[in-house]
Amino acid sequence: MNTLRILIYILCLAGSVDASAVYLRLAGASGSKAISVEPAASSGLNAIFVVPDAQDIVPEISEASITCKWYIFDSRGAAYARPLENPTTLSADCGYIIEDAGKKYYFWITDYSATPMTNGTLEVEESDCSSVSLLYTGIAPRLTCHSITGRTIDIDREISLSYFTLVEDSENLSFSQIMQSKTLPYINQHISIPAPLCSTRFVLTGDRFLRSWGKEIQISSDILTPQAVSAIVSVSQIQRDSPNEQKTSDTSFGGSAPVDIQFKAVISDAAVFTEWQIASDIEFNNIVLREQSPEWDYTFTDTGSHYIRFMCADSSGSCDWYSDTYTVAVGESRLRCPNAFSPGATEGVNDEWRVSYRSIISFECHIFNRLGVKMATLTDPSQGWDGKYKGHIIAPGVYYYVIKAVGADGKKYNLSGDINIVGSRYR
Repeated sequence: MNTLRILIYILCLAGSVDASAVYLRLAGASGSKAISVEPAASSGLNAIFVVPDAQDIVPEISEASITCKWYIFDSRGAAYARPLENPTTLSADCGYIIEDAGKKYYFWITDYSATPMTNGTLEVEESDCSSVSLLYTGIAPRLTCHSITGRTIDIDREISLSYFTLVEDSENLSFSQIMQSKTLPYINQHISIPAPLCSTRFVLTGDRFLRSWGKEIQISSDILTPQAVSAIVSVSQIQRDSPNEQKTSDTSFGGSAPVDIQFKAVISDAAVFTEWQIASDIEFNNIVLREQSPEWDYTFTDTGSHYIRFMCADSSGSCDWYSDTYTVAVGESRLRCPNAFSPGATEGVNDEWRVSYRSIISFECHIFNRLGVKMATLTDPSQGWDGKYKGHIIAPGVYYYVIKAVGADGKKYNLSGDINIVGSRYR
């Protein structure tokens, strides 16, 4: 019969630290061994040992530490300890004290065979939009010991439950499949976990003690088809580089109309129905536009606040997911016209005539000389006139503009006035 040992670190030999003074010897089946578990400091224990069964636990005391005194205590705590005279065997599910030169070493021995993890089946009991409940038909109850004050302490079995799910990769706007693991200290038949986002089996493996003894249990469930849905969304505004457009900085999306927004969404495996929603109110009681394509470009031309969100749902419609609400605020229209510029005088300095505008969605401007000859036509408020006619800078003097425009707020502009060309390099 094999003899297996586990070292207990104690203070013996008149208070000096001796790492080889006392051993536990398990005269058990081949391959069996005691498993050391690190106790919490609050337990007052120096060590916890889990043995495969309660048979033939033999202390071995070195000759140098023969003067050590032994005590045994039960679940009531070390205060109820009683002396042991030169013990030849030790019992499980009780605690011991080894004393030498006034210093004490406390440890507890737990019999695994009294509360083992057993084989069984793993079944999906319930599954909904947020969680999955698994039924384990074996047993893996609480494994315990007691502190020196008699407090019950759980010993973590470190049972592993693994399965696949999807995780967000927001940077690349995609989902990645990964294995998820959950460690369980014990099992009371039912196991609840967040609902996975992809098809998967659930695999239960354990426990740490059976693993060490080469008797690990592994149980797999049938494949679960996911119900839970999720999505990753991206909302971005296409910016215009128009120096004469009046910008606003009080909102992340919006400003001067037209406001061009790109919407993108990536959905999880179970999502079948998708929809972007635009509403006039933040509660989405009045949804004014729906778009079912996950990728969508839309131009906002109406003044005011617009509220946008994305939703997706599974085939039955029982599980759905909603994004955060995004706000696009389109400002009221404005249109101002300068009355002078100097084309060609100093390059890059006041050498173009441009209106200053915001939220203008329709624009037409004609520029004439005093004889009524049309010098230029502008069809977008971002355009400017460089003071040229037929490729040449015109003579200084007074010219005239006529503008017809419409703002995003419905305001109509019928403007006319003069443009003074000064200091130009006429040629």
